[in-house]
Amino acid sequence: MAALKIKKGDKVVVLSGKDKGRTGEVLKAMPKDQKVLVSGINVAVRHRKPTQAAPQGGLERKEAPLHVSKVAIADPSTGKPTRVRFEVQDGKKVRIAAKSGEKIDG
Repeated sequence: MAALKIKKGDKVVVLSGKDKGRTGEVLKAMPKDQKVLVSGINVAVRHRKPTQAAPQGGLERKEAPLHVSKVAIADPSTGKPTRVRFEVQDGKKVRIAAKSGEKIDG
């Protein structure tokens, strides 16, 4: 299983599904499951009964994980989806946007 090329804090574009074309920030990366959690994307709604902790009950909206193949990193210059390649610069391994050639890591 290969390591993810997407990290927490990256801006990503959704490539398929009900949220296709939308962008968001990665809240959590789960390399073992090959999934990512993206803010405001793939929101699941759960109906909750009133409890002592939450006496009101009601609807609970929460982001559900997406498979990493359904998202791509947003190009830093254009915001469009791009693939990622790695280069060694000044002895450090950095991520480069394949479309524009810009560095993704700060």
